[in-house]
Amino acid sequence: MRKAYGASSRGLKTYRFVRWVDRGEGVVHRETKVIRVKGSRRPPRRDPGPRPLPKAQRPSKPLVPQPFGVYRGAFGRLEATRLLNRAGFGPSPGQAEKLARMGMKRAVLSLTRPRGKAKLIGPAPVDSDGLPLAPADSWGHDHLWWLDRMVRTDQPFGERMAFIFHDWFATSNEGVSQQQQMLDQYATIRSHATGSFDRLLLSLTKDPAMLQWLSGGDSTRFSPNENYAREMMELFSLGADRGAYTEDDIREAARALTGWTYDWDDDQGTINFRFDPELHDTDSKKIFGKRGNWNWTDACRLCYEHPLHASFFVAKLWSCFIPTAPSPSTKAALMKKYLSGGRQIRPVVEAILMHPDFYRGAAMVKPPVVFAAGLMRSLKLTIKTEDWTWLSTSAGQQLFYPPNVSGWDDERWLDTSTTRARWLMVTTALQDRHFDAWDDQKPYPKDEPTRDALNRALATFGWPALRAEHQQELVSLSDRVAGRITDDWQQGPYRALRQNALLQLIAVSPDMQLS
Repeated sequence: MRKAYGASSRGLKTYRFVRWVDRGEGVVHRETKVIRVKGSRRPPRRDPGPRPLPKAQRPSKPLVPQPFGVYRGAFGRLEATRLLNRAGFGPSPGQAEKLARMGMKRAVLSLTRPRGKAKLIGPAPVDSDGLPLAPADSWGHDHLWWLDRMVRTDQPFGERMAFIFHDWFATSNEGVSQQQQMLDQYATIRSHATGSFDRLLLSLTKDPAMLQWLSGGDSTRFSPNENYAREMMELFSLGADRGAYTEDDIREAARALTGWTYDWDDDQGTINFRFDPELHDTDSKKIFGKRGNWNWTDACRLCYEHPLHASFFVAKLWSCFIPTAPSPSTKAALMKKYLSGGRQIRPVVEAILMHPDFYRGAAMVKPPVVFAAGLMRSLKLTIKTEDWTWLSTSAGQQLFYPPNVSGWDDERWLDTSTTRARWLMVTTALQDRHFDAWDDQKPYPKDEPTRDALNRALATFGWPALRAEHQQELVSLSDRVAGRITDDWQQGPYRALRQNALLQLIAVSPDMQLS
């Protein structure tokens, strides 16, 4: 397309050309190019033609674990998308392109150090009847409430860190008397998730939901309960089978943790959580070879000051963002950063998000909640149905209901049962974008070619970058549909059905399931 729109005093004419530009990131950009020519000389005609399909991904083989350092490779839309998938819940339309323009370091810091308070953008969530959610009272509404925050927040990193530590310090409604207590625990985790691990551990040790879940509120000097002491060491701070603690350490720590109690109300359940000195064991205890009159804060301190805590923390936090173990130099550097910074969480996460392994390492399967939230963000959906609770549960993950104190198993997200639930998630998300093949009032275009059909489907999701083999399969499917049209009445309906199939298949493809 050519258009002259001005001439200079020197006899130069200016022309603007429209063209398609593909940088190999799964999206074709419409750009203009300006040239200037002398006098009456005309440049050759340049017609961009129909929008081409984007270049498909041909990712290189993941690199082996790299030494500690900062990633210095290309940081385009694909890298920004991975960042948003793992440090948030996937990009909203245009967000990955915006981050890519910042460069890697600024993009990471824009997520980890946002300005101001988090805001929820868009309509508030409602249930299937259009009524406001009741997260403290109705089953599944707590899941919808938090999923809504993941979808609508303008600060997704904070919600992702809360999600990570909800799994780390796994507590379930199954052992808690009030859903509100789980919501309160979420608020505690959210407020400490990027700060001091010391403060996070101390706060959750006395948290009412945790005191019920691991029997801390029933542990007295007369009958110490070992549940919390064991999990604090094994799952929260030190790790099992590393020589960090013994059974004697667990028993002695259980004595130090005694004294927390609560009241029972027939209408409200557990209330009035408090520390009662009369129930605390004040005798001397020996933990990790150190003897003293330790109390519950000392038990926590002895864990996070333990020589093996930093290595456990770094390895576990790393696994939340990168599926392969760090190199020895990386692990050592992250431990040093963690300890020298006073066991602050955010600087370690930032170093992980800037590491070469993050961008050039292996892909990760998105947990069901992350997949659902990312799907909704890409389509600009909000919570309007309670279906999202049972869909996520069927996919293997309901918020506030981890399966046990170990949390969810991130290595077992996809099987014949849970994969079907992801398919149904996509079907639910696409309900309002489904094309009625037989709608005479709004007939589907009769002459839409394969390329335009796939472009239309990709644009619906904000142009996810597909792998070459996946894109070719979709092209082949589209061509086969066109080849089956033999009568005029089939022209629009068959193409509408093709578009519905493309939307479904793109959303359930490995490209959308992986980050």
